[in-house]
Amino acid sequence: MLSFSRLVISTAIPSLLTSSFLSLFQILTHHPLLRSLHFSYNSLLRAYANSLTPQNVLFLFCQMLQGPVFPDKYTFTFALKACAGYGGVEEGRQIHGQALKLGIGFDVFVANTLINLYGKSGCFGVARNLLDRMTNRDVISWNALLSAYIEKGSISSARRFFDEMEQRNVESWNFMISGYLSYGLLEEAKIIFDTMPAKDVVSWNAMITGYAHASCFGEVLKFFEDMQREEVRPDSCTLVDVLSACAHLGALGQGEWIHGYIDKNGIGTNGFIATALVDMYSKCGNIKRALNVFRNASKKDISTCNSIIVGLGMHGFGENALDAFLEMLVEGFEPNGVTFIAVLSACSRSGLLNEGHKMFQLMVDDYGIEPTIEHYGCMVDLLGRFGLLEEALELVETRSLQEAHVLWESLLSACKNHGNLEMAEDVARKLLEFNPQDSTCYVQLSNAHAALKRWDDVSNVRLKMKALKINKEPGCSMIEVNGVVHEFLVGEGLISEQI
Repeated sequence: MLSFSRLVISTAIPSLLTSSFLSLFQILTHHPLLRSLHFSYNSLLRAYANSLTPQNVLFLFCQMLQGPVFPDKYTFTFALKACAGYGGVEEGRQIHGQALKLGIGFDVFVANTLINLYGKSGCFGVARNLLDRMTNRDVISWNALLSAYIEKGSISSARRFFDEMEQRNVESWNFMISGYLSYGLLEEAKIIFDTMPAKDVVSWNAMITGYAHASCFGEVLKFFEDMQREEVRPDSCTLVDVLSACAHLGALGQGEWIHGYIDKNGIGTNGFIATALVDMYSKCGNIKRALNVFRNASKKDISTCNSIIVGLGMHGFGENALDAFLEMLVEGFEPNGVTFIAVLSACSRSGLLNEGHKMFQLMVDDYGIEPTIEHYGCMVDLLGRFGLLEEALELVETRSLQEAHVLWESLLSACKNHGNLEMAEDVARKLLEFNPQDSTCYVQLSNAHAALKRWDDVSNVRLKMKALKINKEPGCSMIEVNGVVHEFLVGEGLISEQI
């Protein structure tokens, strides 16, 4: 299809670009009888350009070249947008040539779309040359090239270009913020954000989302507080990210305040917001509120169902989690891989061995879901709880050591709990072959020896850790007091507080 479009354009354009055609083009594109047809053609072109098959625009564009309805500047805009959509820079060059011959190559709409096309194709020199030659360029012209730099990963070039832009709007600043955040450059994004002359909800959301992805959840809450202080109204994206931060920090009080804000402002608890609320209440220890949100959600989706199953399992209500799973099936939701991780985890936490086996087989046989490391991890943990170490070992050995490192660690923990020192030493040996600096492995092995009161072996393990300069990572806990989240790190007999 694509090669045919190229052939049609390359043969049709030269033959039609005569002086008589130019005259006919100018007359017919303004004829009253054809204006309605122009609108219909352009509407169809726009639909194709925004579809999953934008190259279909070229067929319709070539038909228009035959008349009697000839392309206008909007037609060219949609055709060029379609070329950008599927990377058809060569077709775009030919259409660009025709636009120049028709005298509309530097029309602001056409030129802006061309800059976008060339920029997305990595032809930055061509795009910049076109921008410099425009007489009526606007802020969209500048933003088209800026966004292309960022999309193609040229963040340093984007910053240099941003600094020399003659025109900027809030979208320009947002492009730079999002660009920096996409590469994890939080400080650079913060500098741009702080120097913005005016911020909108997109600006705040970009910072909140970026810091959330970097697991800087305390900063997320700080941004949200500043956002409220600036009287910028949050949208659903803001609330979902902030609720997620509350869930990670265990900040129940702030999560409840946000829930109250949602109710007060008539924001429906459906979809993503319902899921975020269920997750927040579950992780903050209030499973009753999580169930209440789930039951009263105006609209649920598979993510909402998965969230309540995870919450119930997390709180040890394995049978209730299975009931929620069955209820989900009755309501017509088809489970996915995440659903079965939640169900299997709930079975493991509650010691539901037979149910766990059935769920694993149901996933594979009835729903055709290929088990991942997470699914195997749940099963190894479940089998380990019941001391079925040989069966767990068989399951672990179906995966490569590099892929299943976490499964071996889970098996080592089970060996320690059930006093199977021989298997524990074999498992530990495998783990240390893969990663000699694995502090977790040494600690588990030391604990296994200690459980059997083999103190000489415990001492040998610790001496080996010291000789290899392997340190156990300090434990960490968090608590919310009067709306402030405090983090505690435990070291060698020392507890430090970070606010």
